[in-house]
Amino acid sequence: MAIYDGSSTILTWGDVLKFIVLQSGEVGQFSEPELRLRRKDVEDLVSASLSKSSQTPSLASAIPEATAVAISGDQIAAVGTDKYILGLAGPGTEKIDLGGQRVIPGLIDSHTYIIRQGNNFAMELRWDHVPSLADGLRMLKAQAERTPAGQWIRVVGGWSVDQFAERRLPTIDEINAVAPDVPVYVLHLYDRAWLNKAALRALGIDKHFYEPFVSGRLERDDNGNPTGLAMARPNAQPLYALLDMAPKLDFEQQITSTKHYFKALNGLGLTSALDCAGGFLNYPDDYGVIAELNKRGEQTVRIGYQLFAQRPLFELDDFKRWNDVVKPDEGNDYLKCVGAGEMLVASAYDFEDFSYPRPELPKRMESDLRPVLEFLFENRWPIRFHCTYEESAHRLLSLIEEVGQNKGLEELNWIFDHGETISEGTMEWVARMGGGISYQNRIAFQTTAYRARYGEDALREVMPVKKMMASGAPLAAGTDATRVSSYNPWLAIHWAVSGKGRGGDAIWDAANRLDRHDALRHWTAAGAWFSREQGKKGQIKPGQLADIAVLDRDYFTVAEDQITEIEADMTLVGGKIVYAKAGFAAHAPAPLPELPDWSPVPIFGAPGAAAHGPNDMAAE
Repeated sequence: MAIYDGSSTILTWGDVLKFIVLQSGEVGQFSEPELRLRRKDVEDLVSASLSKSSQTPSLASAIPEATAVAISGDQIAAVGTDKYILGLAGPGTEKIDLGGQRVIPGLIDSHTYIIRQGNNFAMELRWDHVPSLADGLRMLKAQAERTPAGQWIRVVGGWSVDQFAERRLPTIDEINAVAPDVPVYVLHLYDRAWLNKAALRALGIDKHFYEPFVSGRLERDDNGNPTGLAMARPNAQPLYALLDMAPKLDFEQQITSTKHYFKALNGLGLTSALDCAGGFLNYPDDYGVIAELNKRGEQTVRIGYQLFAQRPLFELDDFKRWNDVVKPDEGNDYLKCVGAGEMLVASAYDFEDFSYPRPELPKRMESDLRPVLEFLFENRWPIRFHCTYEESAHRLLSLIEEVGQNKGLEELNWIFDHGETISEGTMEWVARMGGGISYQNRIAFQTTAYRARYGEDALREVMPVKKMMASGAPLAAGTDATRVSSYNPWLAIHWAVSGKGRGGDAIWDAANRLDRHDALRHWTAAGAWFSREQGKKGQIKPGQLADIAVLDRDYFTVAEDQITEIEADMTLVGGKIVYAKAGFAAHAPAPLPELPDWSPVPIFGAPGAAAHGPNDMAAE
């Protein structure tokens, strides 16, 4: 068959690990009572690529299994047995034997900040997997010794005090001691940041510094001198404003930085992301790097981006201006605008610093948000909005329901983000209005703080994903990386399966934990709804985009605590191999341009990016 000649690729699993394949129309052969499955359930099983060991006996015997997939161009052309798929091969077909390794659809992060992080990745020292504060401080000291004048050391999110053996945060004196001369910025979640003496000097911050912050403050000593500790109370704006004052990479360095970040994500099996922009990422000014990579055909993660209002009280002006520049769904399969959010107006944002009391949305919220919603719905812009608390959800959903009446809201695939404390009634409310819920593992990084403020019983009910699943709302997972959570999706999947925080503390009882199939489905097939690409990606199925990850260990059978260590040995995006190592290293694409020689990433590593230096303090 000609479609398999030339550039087509065939991947084979072998006979040990297999995934279920069900061609359209076959469901009718199997009765509902026999399998106790609806069509949706079967399709979900396809997306999760279950092995025999995870099937029910009736399911294993009733549905034919597949061990190979054929790829033609950027799509999956066929799925079946080795014999069937290999029989389709032409003389120019490349065959790759996967040796029985687990294969899954490429992961989709439904809530992250991939564009902003790409611009900064090369500059950051990652503490995502550092087991102790002592190790983190040693890394700071070692990086200080190799950082040239004019550059900073930045530890920006992805870690939690809970993961440290010492169970405490660093002090500013400790940071100053290991890096007295090089500017250092360290961010912990949404609650605080440390700037050492060298950073304060570089920014000209002294006792006369005027703090132009919406909320939060710089801690000062008895003489009015800033100590270097910045606190969010509860708005993280001062933390981000201070970080934004630090030096930035030039355009070509940001290009290289972003390519390395995408490679790290590919190294974890991630192939798509929904970008929520975040503070200090202005459209279109700060989108030049990703636009250039897209233009060059060098983008290895598909991105759907939302536009995030940056100017409090002028949000409507921003959206009107953007509506003249870009429209929802404009772009291509690698980069397209998918809507507005997650900040629609600043007054509708309830910050989730769980070490601080729940913020009350200001009384003017509704009057700020109403005209923005009216404009967006009239112009058919899908929205997503940040909402942590049940109290905020009632006010936000009431207004959205009122403004969205008779405006086709249910057709917009709009997104409710987060929802750590929302009730079952609120989840069902979202579902009735046609919305979906994107949840993340932020609570895994704030377990101790949440327990201290709200108690053990409240901790057992926080981020109620099982109840979200029962609500009927479309549901997908994400990281909210990188300024709080790590960008490593396997940390999020481990939390969903184990119910544990980053320090090993139990968050959920067994009844609230997800099975491995459901947790993976929220990272694959379920994620496609949130960019309005249902049926186009997220499953290993003929006709879908060939976004596939070959894992270095079997997700369905490894010990629970090993889930955090999973990486990809090979990743394909659109049928093109974008990442390969270990037994597939011969298939790896050409090496990327090198990062700056002072970059922490090659020396210390990062999730999905192994260290290449002689240092024994790498992040992984």
